[in-house]
Amino acid sequence: MDIEANLAAIRSRIDAACERAGRNPSEVTLMAVSKGQSASTVEGALAAGLTLFGENRVQEAKIKISQCSNRCRWQLIGHLQSNKCRDAVHFFEKIQSVDSLDLARELNKFADKSAKNLPILLEVNMAKEASKFGYDPELLLQELEDLNRLTKIEIMGLMTVAPWSPEPEKVRPIFRQMKELLDQCSAKLGAPLTELSMGMSGDFEVAIEEGATLVRIGTALFGARPLPPKN
Repeated sequence: MDIEANLAAIRSRIDAACERAGRNPSEVTLMAVSKGQSASTVEGALAAGLTLFGENRVQEAKIKISQCSNRCRWQLIGHLQSNKCRDAVHFFEKIQSVDSLDLARELNKFADKSAKNLPILLEVNMAKEASKFGYDPELLLQELEDLNRLTKIEIMGLMTVAPWSPEPEKVRPIFRQMKELLDQCSAKLGAPLTELSMGMSGDFEVAIEEGATLVRIGTALFGARPLPPKN
């Protein structure tokens, strides 16, 4: 595994996708998905120039964060259960996977107790896959104003996990619909939502072409995720 070489290749692909879309590469943030990776691997990515890391599970992240440099920035990108909200508010600078009003209220409660404002993204299940979490787009629009009334969370934008496909072009409509939904949400709130987290190792170039401001890269950076140890 050569993180520096992989990172250089990813950045080159980001630049090319931005050029095709007429965008500035500075508009796109690269997040390293560190789920299943060791603290030493995270430190290697930090040494290569990455500072933003995405974790899927609160319990795994708690241990890893304590072992890594305080220069690392951490965001939660995996499904969050309400009983983990206290720890999530404490350990992460942003929660990208808020998928219900009830969860948002719970996060708001613990953010208030911690005397902090918590930036969030609202996760959308745009393809309406039964196996995935996320807001139904229509329900999100219905609940958006209630979400926005919560005083300790700050809605920054939207996030989605597109259906997997060996042909990234097949999921382009999903990314395009996400950008349209982001614009709808901004219009409804009367204020711009600026963040659109979408695109992973297999489809991030198409996501950038359709407006992604943050791409979440794991496999293309770290290689295949290590298998969990056998009991």
